[in-house]
This record gives sequence, structure tokens and C-alpha cells, in this order.
Amino acid sequence: MKKIIISLLAFVMIFSLVGCNKKASNKILVGVAMPTQSLQRWNQDGSNMKKQLEEKGYQVDLQYANNDVNTQIQQLENMITKGCKVLVIASIDGSALTDVLKKAADNDIRVIAYDRLIMNTEDVDYYATFDNFKVGVIQGRYIEEKLGLKEGNGPFIGELFAGSPDDNNATFFYNGAMSILQPYINDGKLVITSKQTDFTTIAIQGWDSAKAQARMDNLITAHYAGGKKLDFVLSPNDSLAIGIVTSLKNAGFGTASKPYPIITGQDCDKPNVIAMINGQQSMSIFKDTRTLASKVVEMVDALMKGEEAPINDTETYNNGVKTVPSFLCDPVYADANNYKEILIDSGYYKESDLQ
Repeated sequence: MKKIIISLLAFVMIFSLVGCNKKASNKILVGVAMPTQSLQRWNQDGSNMKKQLEEKGYQVDLQYANNDVNTQIQQLENMITKGCKVLVIASIDGSALTDVLKKAADNDIRVIAYDRLIMNTEDVDYYATFDNFKVGVIQGRYIEEKLGLKEGNGPFIGELFAGSPDDNNATFFYNGAMSILQPYINDGKLVITSKQTDFTTIAIQGWDSAKAQARMDNLITAHYAGGKKLDFVLSPNDSLAIGIVTSLKNAGFGTASKPYPIITGQDCDKPNVIAMINGQQSMSIFKDTRTLASKVVEMVDALMKGEEAPINDTETYNNGVKTVPSFLCDPVYADANNYKEILIDSGYYKESDLQ
């Protein structure tokens, strides 16, 4: 009798384990491919995405590719092999994924481009991002407002930076900012001393802080030695801005006689918010990754229910093969005057994070 009971208990345990494994295996697997962990924003994007998807009952394979395109392709191939039903991809090079996404399409896997448009393929279903043209517009308007350009003030002296040429978003940031600044450049109210204004010349490959610092070093040496004034620097994001600030600081900016120029940014990374508080960087666009992650979770949910994903734009983002249906979230900016309301009161940061 004792042996029978032990056997029955063993059978029940095995059945329970099989049942649990079957239940786990029934969870839909979602692959989330992020470019790098070296920038704070992508860490937050990845963790927010994973957390919210898991709360909805999905299994998540979250991978970071250390800004290496081949690594990201291998990660995506592994996600396809593992049986992911949806791929959420923040691409490193938006034009390098055509072949691997063809494999995804052949396996009926849906693809959502995350904050960076995937280019030159029909095998991307949706795009979730912030209104990237508007990001540039906000940066341009900030410079316009702080310099009093609408009131006719000027001329003011400055320099322009743009993002990585392999990131489709970089051209939207640039075009948005230039839609505001170019008329003042044409009128002579804004003077770009280096005369470097076209995207290709001012773009910084890989959004690299060190490369932005090196370019700013060269600009200072060539045009701003001997105490020449510098009123503004257009920087499209925080990784470039932190390099620009470092260069200016090394060149003696940040004193009463040689103050920092207006410097824009994007992402509200902690070092950059601290730089804003300390009067080094002027502003940064805040793109609440919790909002974007929530929208992508809604998209995944809809697709897995056989529904259309929520979108609010069907015209803006053409990837060279198709116009990708998109959802655009609204960006805002933070500066020294409103960062507590925008970043701390919203729970995005604790005050201790910015010490």
C-alpha cells in the first residue's frame, strides 16, 4: 500500500510539472532587440518593455547588441529559431536587416520597428516612435525663444550638430530643427561661423560622444579661440551634448565672462539633467519610454488577437519600399525650470538620482 501511495504521489508530481511546463510553453514569446546598454535610455526602454509585456502574460527574450549590427542580426535569427511570434526591434542600422526580416516574414512573425525606422524592406508591419520631426522643431523653437529671435534680436553666433547618418530619425531631428532655424540663418540673424550646415557635414556617426567632443574641439580651435563668443549649439541628443559640454568646459567656457552657449539635447539622461541643473546644458527633449513601451504592448496585444495595431499616422514614415503604419507619441522638453515637474513628479527619476 505504501508503495502504491508513493507511486501515485510521484505520478501527481510528474503530471504537475508537465502541466506547468506546458502552461509556460503556451506563453507567447516576444523578442525585443535593443541596440546597446551603453546609453541609459535603451536600458530603460528594454526594462520597461520587458516588464509591461510580462505583466500582460508574455514571455520576453530581451537582447542588447552592443551597437554591433552583426550581433543584432544573430540575435534576431536566434529569436526566430526560438519561435518568437513578434519582434520589437530598435535597429542599429535601419538598412541592414532586410535578409533576417525576410526569414521572420517566412515564419509569419510580425515586426514592430521601435523608435528607429527599419529601412528598405516590406517586412516591417508597424512603427512606434515619438514625433521625431517635432523633436527637432522643439529644439529649434527653444533656441528661437531663448535668443529672442522672433523679437528681432541678433545676430547670434552658433554651430550645428546632427545625429548618426545610419539612423533615419537623425534626418527628422535635423529637418525639424532647421525648419525653425534656417529662415534666421538666411536672414543673417543666426551666423554659423564654420559655415557647416548641411546634414552630411555635421552628422556624428554612431551618436558617439567622443566624436562630438572631437568635432567641437576642432570648431573651437578654428573659430572660437581667444574669447570669441558662442551663443548656441544645436545638439540633437544627449550623447552628443555631453561631448560638446566637455569640449566647451575644457576650452574655458562656464565662467561669467565666457558663459556656456544654449545647448539642446534629447533623452534626459541623468548626466545631462545634472548638467542642466548646473547650467551647462540648456534643455533636453523628454521622451517618456514608459509611454512608448505601453503603446508597443498594446500593439503586440492587438496583433496576437488577430486585430490591427493602434496607429495615428499613415503618411510620414516611408522606408524606401513602403509607408509604414505608425504610432507617434508626443515629446516635451525639460530644462532647469521644469525638470522637477517633468522628471521627478512623474516618477521617472527620484531626486536622489540627480545629485
